Amino acid sequence: MKTLSFLAFGLVSGAFAATISEDATCGGTNWNTCLGSTFGNCCSSAGWCGSTTAYCGMGCQPGFGNCGSNNGASSTVVSSTRATSTTTSSATPSPPISGTATECLSEKAVPYKVSSDVAYAQLAEPYNLRLPHKPAVIVLPTTTQHVQDAVVCGGMAGLKIQAKSGGHSYASFSSGGKDGSIVIDLESFQAIELDTASGIVQVGGGVRLGNLADGIYQQGKRALSHGTCPGVGIGGHATHGGYSHTSRSWGLAMDAIIAADVVLANGTLVTASSSQNSEIYWGIRGAAESLGVIMTFYMQTRAAPDSVTYFAVPWTGIFESKAAFTSSFLRIQEVAQNSSIIDNRISIGVYLDNYGTFSLSGAFFGSVSEFNSKIKNEFLRNMPAPGEVTVQSYSWYDYLILVSGKDSIKEPLTGYDEHDTFFAKSLTVPESDGLSSAALDAFYTYSQTASSQNIEFYSIINLYGGPGSVINSKDTNFAAYNDRDSLWVFQNYGQGANTVDFMNGLNDAVVKAQPETRFGAYLNYVDPSYDAATAHELYYGEELYARLLTLKKQIDPQNVFWNPQSIGA
Repeated sequence: MKTLSFLAFGLVSGAFAATISEDATCGGTNWNTCLGSTFGNCCSSAGWCGSTTAYCGMGCQPGFGNCGSNNGASSTVVSSTRATSTTTSSATPSPPISGTATECLSEKAVPYKVSSDVAYAQLAEPYNLRLPHKPAVIVLPTTTQHVQDAVVCGGMAGLKIQAKSGGHSYASFSSGGKDGSIVIDLESFQAIELDTASGIVQVGGGVRLGNLADGIYQQGKRALSHGTCPGVGIGGHATHGGYSHTSRSWGLAMDAIIAADVVLANGTLVTASSSQNSEIYWGIRGAAESLGVIMTFYMQTRAAPDSVTYFAVPWTGIFESKAAFTSSFLRIQEVAQNSSIIDNRISIGVYLDNYGTFSLSGAFFGSVSEFNSKIKNEFLRNMPAPGEVTVQSYSWYDYLILVSGKDSIKEPLTGYDEHDTFFAKSLTVPESDGLSSAALDAFYTYSQTASSQNIEFYSIINLYGGPGSVINSKDTNFAAYNDRDSLWVFQNYGQGANTVDFMNGLNDAVVKAQPETRFGAYLNYVDPSYDAATAHELYYGEELYARLLTLKKQIDPQNVFWNPQSIGA
C-alpha cells in the first residue's frame, strides 16, 4: 500500500514561498496566494483574488490568503492527507473567466479531444445508443494532476463535468447527460494492487469489474461483491450500490470501500475515509458523481470461496397464465422470507420476458448436497412441474465466467466497444410489504400487452432482503445510500428505442395496484425519464437528500459536477 503524507502549505508552515496571484490562479493546484495581491487578500473558490463578499464569503479558499479579513466570513477547512480544500456554502458567482476550457487544458498540457478530432466519435459513443450526447471536451488524463487541472479548467470556463469509468450509465450520465459537458475519461487508471497481508486492494477509477475480479483472484485468491457484467466500470457501480450474488452475505460493492482518493471541484485531491474527510467519504458512497472524481478506491476484499453451488429452475407455461404467474411468484416470495429454509448464503433471481420465459436461478454458498436436501424441494413445492433443474458446483473463478455470459471475464484495457439500445427502469420493493397478489396481477396483465405493441422486454427480480441479509443490516448513517430495506429489486429492461412508454407503464401498473406501499428506485439502473425532484425522492428520500445537498453546497458551490439528476440539479 502506498504511504500517504500530509502536504503542508508554505503559507502556513513556511515549507515553500508562495507566489502572489495576479489572475484566476490562486489556490487549487497552483498554490498561488492572494496575500499581498493588489486585488485583495481573499482567494475565491474559482481562483480569483478580491476583497468583497464574492471573494471572502463562504466560497473562499482559506489556505491561500486571509479569508474573512475584508468583510467576508471565514470558512471551514476540510483536512486532507494531501491538500487543503474548502467546505463552502452558496458562493457568489465569480467574475467571467477569460479564455476557454481547451485553452486552459492546452496550457496545462492535459490531453483531450474535441469534435473535430478523428478519435472523438468513438470516444463519445455511449453504451446506450438511445441516448447519445456530444461532450464539449473529452479529457484523456494519464495522471491525477491531469484530472485536477481539467476540473479547474472546466470550472473556470463554466462547463459541467462528469467522470467516465466504464461508461455503462443507463442514462448516459457518464457522457454528461446533455450536450456540451466535459467528460473525464478514466480509461488510463487501470491499476489493481492487492496487499495480500491486509486484503485491501487499490483500484483505479477506470477499472472494469471483470478485470477487478480477475486481478484480485490471481494476486491472492480474493473476491469482492460486485455485478456479473465484466465490462461495467467500478466508478458508478460501487458508488451507487453494486449488487452481487454474494451481497446478502457480504454486502454491496459500496460496503467494501474503506477509503477513496477524490478530486474535488476546486481541483484539490483528498483522501476520504471514516477517519478523514468523513462526510465526503459518506457522500461519495451514494452520490460520487455529484461530489468529485474518484481516482482510487481502497476496498476490503474477502477470501474467495472454494466452491459455489449454482442452481437454475426453468418452468414452461407460468408466464402464460395470470393465476399461475401470481401464485408461483407468491410461493417464491414465501420461501425467500422463511428463515427455516434460507439464510444469507443464498442469492435468488427471477427472470422473465415477453417470450413466456419464467425461471429461478442463483447461487448457494454451501454444498450441492445441502442445497438439494434443504432448499431445492421447497422451491419446487406447490409449483408447476419444472423443466430440467440444474444444481452444480463451480469453482469461484469458473462461476464468475458462467454468470458473465462470456468466455472470459477479462476485458480489454483500451478500445472497449460494447453497446445496446434500450430503456430500463427499476423498482425497489420494501421488505415490510413485499409484493401483493394485486401488484403481481397488474404486472402480468400489463406485460401481456407487449406483443400488441411490438415490444421486447425482460425483467430480472433479485432478492436483496430476506433472512440475514447484510445489505439491510446498515442504514443511511453508514453511507449516502437509501436502499437498505428492500425485499426485491426489479430491473425492467426494454430492448430498442421505442420502449419508453411501455416500460414506464409496466412500473406504473405495479405501483398503482399497491398504493399503500412506498416503492423506490435503484441508482445503478438510473432512469433518465424522471425529473430531478422525482429522482431525488425515489433514489434518496427527503432526509438523505437534504444532507447530501448540504455537503454539495460546501464542496461544490458552483455545481461543477452535474448531470440532470445530480445533487443540486
